[in-house]
Amino acid sequence: MVSELLKWDIYEVRSTITPIVGAMFRGRVRKFCLENKINVLVENTVDVERRVRFAVLSGEDVSLIVGYLEKILDGVLIELVLKGVSNPVLSKLKVNIDDRYNLY
Repeated sequence: MVSELLKWDIYEVRSTITPIVGAMFRGRVRKFCLENKINVLVENTVDVERRVRFAVLSGEDVSLIVGYLEKILDGVLIELVLKGVSNPVLSKLKVNIDDRYNLY
């Protein structure tokens, strides 16, 4: 049985005022999405400091998540950074560049 890979859109979150790393932020985003039946992946970044990335299934409306983040974080900035990625790695974006890797 052949199945299609899921595609994900990746968003980067930062705040100029409120700390988001080490502040239970990822868990709150996860819980919000569970309660609103939204598929989400969420991780801290390692390639840039003090940022978090989340991914939703490609084409999904993120307005509920954005509204929630704007409610809980002062100075929040949310940016779409990659679109339509299969099996995404959120912590380090360059890992998602398929041409970088050989399988043998």
